[in-house]
Amino acid sequence: MLDNTETISLIKRAQSGDEEAKNLLIQHNFPLVKSIIRRFRTSHVEYEDLYQIGCVGFIKAINNFDTSFDVKFSTYAVPMVIGEVKRFLRDDGFVKVSRSVKMQNIYINRFIEEYTLKNATPPSLKQIAEKFSIDEEELVFIMDSAKMPISIYTPFENEKSGLLLIDRFKAFDETENVMTKIMLKEALKTLPERERKIVLLRYFRDKTQSEIAKELQISQVQVSRLENKVLETLKEKLSI
Repeated sequence: MLDNTETISLIKRAQSGDEEAKNLLIQHNFPLVKSIIRRFRTSHVEYEDLYQIGCVGFIKAINNFDTSFDVKFSTYAVPMVIGEVKRFLRDDGFVKVSRSVKMQNIYINRFIEEYTLKNATPPSLKQIAEKFSIDEEELVFIMDSAKMPISIYTPFENEKSGLLLIDRFKAFDETENVMTKIMLKEALKTLPERERKIVLLRYFRDKTQSEIAKELQISQVQVSRLENKVLETLKEKLSI
C-alpha cells in the first residue's frame, strides 16, 4: 500500500487526466478492493465481475476525492466501493451480508448511542475503531454494509436476551433528520475553504483548536473566532 503522501500525489495526477497514475492507484489498492468485495456473498456473480464493479467505485472515489480535506483516502474510498457493489447487486440480484457483520454493527450502534448520551457528542471514527480494536476502514465497511436490509426481528444483543431490533425503533419520522443532513451538506459547500476545513477538522476529525491553529498556521484565537462565525452562519442557513 502507498503512504498518504504518495497516494495524494497520484490522486492529483489522476484527476488531471494521468491514466498511468490512476492505474497505479488501482494496482496498489488491490488488497483494499479485494477485502471489500469478498464480504459480499452471492451465488450468481463471479468474483472477477465483482472486482470490476469494485474498481468502478474506486475510480469514482479517485475522481471525487477532495485532496484539501484532512481525510484518509482509503476511509473515503471504502463506502464508494461498497456503494457501487451494492447498487449492482441490488439491481442484479440478492446479496447477503454475514450475520457477524450485522451483529457487530448493532454493537457499534449501541456504543455510539451510549457514548453520545454520556458525553453529549458522538464518538469519532477513531474512538469507535479503538473501542472495537479494528481499523477505521474496517469500521466504515461494517457501518455501511450493515445498512443492507435486514429483518426487524433480528436479535438486538443476543438470541437469549429476547430483545429485537423492532424494540429499539423510535416512534418518529426520520424525514426531517434526513433533510437537515442534506441542508447541512449543501451549507458546508458554500463556506470558504479555510472555514470549511476548520469545521471538518473540528467536528469530523476531532482536533482541538490548538491543533487546527498549528495546521493552518494561525492563532488559536482566530480559530475560535472563525469557528463561532461558521456555526452562526450554519445556524442561519439551517434556521436552527
